[in-house]
Amino acid sequence: MKKWLITLGVLILIIGGGLIGAGAYFYHVAIARGDKAFITQSTKLSKKSPVYREKYWYAHVKKQTWQIESHDHLKLVAWYIPKKGATKTVVLAHGFAGNKSLMGAWAGMYHELGYNVLVPDARAAGASQGSAIGYGWLERRDDLQWAKTVVKKTKTTQIVMSGISMGAAGMTMASGEKQLPQIKAYVVDSPFTSAKDIISYQAKQLYHLPAFPLVDITSAITKLRAGYTFGEADAVAQIEKNHQPIMIISGTKDEFVPTRMAKKLYRNAHQPKQLWLVKGAAHTTAITHDYAAYKQHVKTFLAKYVK
Repeated sequence: MKKWLITLGVLILIIGGGLIGAGAYFYHVAIARGDKAFITQSTKLSKKSPVYREKYWYAHVKKQTWQIESHDHLKLVAWYIPKKGATKTVVLAHGFAGNKSLMGAWAGMYHELGYNVLVPDARAAGASQGSAIGYGWLERRDDLQWAKTVVKKTKTTQIVMSGISMGAAGMTMASGEKQLPQIKAYVVDSPFTSAKDIISYQAKQLYHLPAFPLVDITSAITKLRAGYTFGEADAVAQIEKNHQPIMIISGTKDEFVPTRMAKKLYRNAHQPKQLWLVKGAAHTTAITHDYAAYKQHVKTFLAKYVK
């Protein structure tokens, strides 16, 4: 009996150690700063792109470099591009494993619509400091701090908060916090419902692994190392608290952040809202799927709330 208990204890230690090791590995893959091998993004310009003009403009336009210090003392960096005579500004958040240099299509569109454009590097991305990706939860406070900086440094009277993918989820989470009076609306493209939902989904899609117990273990490690759990990073809970108008965009062929997540966010939103499902578009590709339609949909929605 004693021998059996010893053997069982050894097995438990081995299995437990293996799970903790796996959790540490997935923390490195999903949370820790660094290149993400499963994400392919490019700044290469192609004249065949529907948004070539916007990307070319963004690559060559003169930009101001802004810096702020986050609440937890990280240096965060952004590009600011003014629009002559404009008193409305968009704060534009990039996606997972992205950076501000990849946001040309959206930055160009908003500038064409008459907005000053502020495009930050999220914490743990680009020129900003930070060792851990926050899946929108840590970034939500940064996004709102950037909005305050816009008000402080410019003559902006109206702000639109916008983002793609993780940036969209972060903006959705920001919408549930106390708002500046200058923030008039949110536009979010391909947001996920929560860190737990998207990481569980990707564990299955990319690694064919069940969420339990790996995601829970990785979440516990994230709490220790980055200060939040996957359950806390909940865009659904935040959108339920939001009172600002919000437009949610999703492609029906999105296999990275499934469309059902956008639909769930829409169902749980109580403020003025719009869900635009772009037939045939993949993850964050609605803007290139039909640029003219994308621009018109965003323009029409915002015209109700931003003058």
